[in-house]
Parts: sequence; structure tokens; C-alpha cells
Amino acid sequence: MEIRYLEHSQIDMAAWDNCISKAVNGNLSAWSWFLNMMSSDWDALVEGEYETVFPMPFRKKAGIYYLYQPFFSQQLGIFSINPLTPEKIGQFLDAIPSKFSYANINLNSFNKPDPDKYKIINNLNHELDLIESYEIIRKSYKDNTRRNIVRANKEGVSISTNVKPEDIINLFKSNRGKDFSHLGEYDYRRLTRMIYHSLGMGKAICYGAFTSDNSFCAGAILLFSHRKVVFLFSGVNETARKNGAMSLLIDRFIQDLAGNHLTLDFEGSNDANLARFYSSFGASVLHYPTVIINRLLWPVKFLPSLRGKFRKIF
Repeated sequence: MEIRYLEHSQIDMAAWDNCISKAVNGNLSAWSWFLNMMSSDWDALVEGEYETVFPMPFRKKAGIYYLYQPFFSQQLGIFSINPLTPEKIGQFLDAIPSKFSYANINLNSFNKPDPDKYKIINNLNHELDLIESYEIIRKSYKDNTRRNIVRANKEGVSISTNVKPEDIINLFKSNRGKDFSHLGEYDYRRLTRMIYHSLGMGKAICYGAFTSDNSFCAGAILLFSHRKVVFLFSGVNETARKNGAMSLLIDRFIQDLAGNHLTLDFEGSNDANLARFYSSFGASVLHYPTVIINRLLWPVKFLPSLRGKFRKIF
């Protein structure tokens, strides 16, 4: 079947979301409402009657169009109601219009492009099946996680689901957010709007951890889609790092959700410390690819002065 390039205004959003709802690999980031809220612009490649789709968030800088990965969106790529083969993935990647001179995008774990044909970077993700009872899931916790939970309980840490998204976002900004200078106020406002939209649909929960003197020290935002609960965003301060609050918080929502046909998607991470933390709850490791496509003209590719300029852009 023909793969068609559609500009944003040409996309049938109802047909798009029907595909994402039925796709063998549908995920949160692929819904049209999520893309509209988290991407400045996005076009798409569509095959047939929306049996297979490929969202393409893009920007334009210095006269150059390029594909990028929106913030707070771990995996996109090709989605289909039919099984996907490396050949099909290659057909879609090859169909990216020539107007896009550069692409640095994350596909999803069901997308297996040919590593001999494309520049691929493999990334780590961690997922925990919640279908078993809490008692069975807890048996897979590492000893250090158990100790953190005991410490948090001894220090009187309490967990609440009556937390505002902006409180969690501000906690992140005041602590680890200082290392993420590429995130601006507009990005945080966009995230806040998206979370409130999800709360309005009944598709999100915000958990918070408080010290014995009721000081907010850790929070996490979880979104539901495609039988997954996505650990989308979190914030901790130095107190939480010492008292085990985040371990207790995660343990709490595992208790709340255990026994359901759900998978907890930690959304990461390539960071060794975070990967160790997520795996300490018994989570399994999965992989998904980043694809880099470079069609820039030779002056941009090879001149040192221009390389620096475009590193900042991309």
C-alpha cells in the first residue's frame, strides 16, 4: 500500500486515534491530543486507511526543517494495527520527505530498523507487570529498596494522591531541574496543561510524599494508556533522597494498582543510577531505538563553525 505524506491540516484525527487505539504497539505519546499539546508542529506518514501511521513532530530553524523528539515523550515511531517488520519500518523511514534535512527521533520498542542501513542508538526502558498480587510483586524487590521503604515508614513519611501537578513540577525545577537548562518555562507550562487535561479525562494520578512535619518532599505523575501506567514525571528534594520517600511512594502505587491487567512503564533510563533504581522494584529491561538521519548539505556537516551552531539547534 502507498505511504502518504500528510501535513497536519490534512490528518483525519478520528481515523488517527482509531489506529492508535487498535495498534499492536499504541502508546500514550501517539494520541493526537498528546501530540497536539506537546508538539509545536507535527505532520505524518499514513499507509492505507490509517492502518499504519508515523507521527513526525518537526521544527524549523535557520531555514532548515528537522524532526525531533518532543519533551516528555519517550517513544514515538511507527504504529500499526498489523505486525511490523524491519522492512516496513525501513519503508516508512525512507518515505520521510526530503524537506526534513535532519532527524533525531525515538522509535518504539516494536520498531526494529536495520542497523546496517540507519544510524541507531539503543536506549533502555524498564517495565513492571502488575497483574500479580502486591505480595508476589514485592518478593522481587531488591534488599536496598526494602530498606528504603522501612526507613521512610520509620521517619513518618506519608503518601497522598491529593497533590497538584504544579507542586511536583516546581519541586523538580527547584532540584534536579537545575541540570536541565534546555527546559524552559514554556515547556513546563505545556506539561502542566497536558497533565490537567489527562486528569480531566480520568487518565492521570498525582502522588506526593510528605515528611512527618507535613513538608512536601517527593512527587510523581502517572498517566494511563493502552493497559499501561506511565511514570511520566517526578520530583524529589534532598530530604527525600535521604529518607527513602520515593521508594515508599512507588511502593504505594504498586500496592494500589497490583492485581490489574496493567504494566508500570518507568520510561527509562539510560542513566545508570535511575536504571538501577527502577530495576530494584523487579522491573524488566526493554530496548527502543533512536534513529538519526542526516541529509544536511556538506557545509553544515563538515565546517567546524557550523557544526557547533547546529548542535545547539538539534
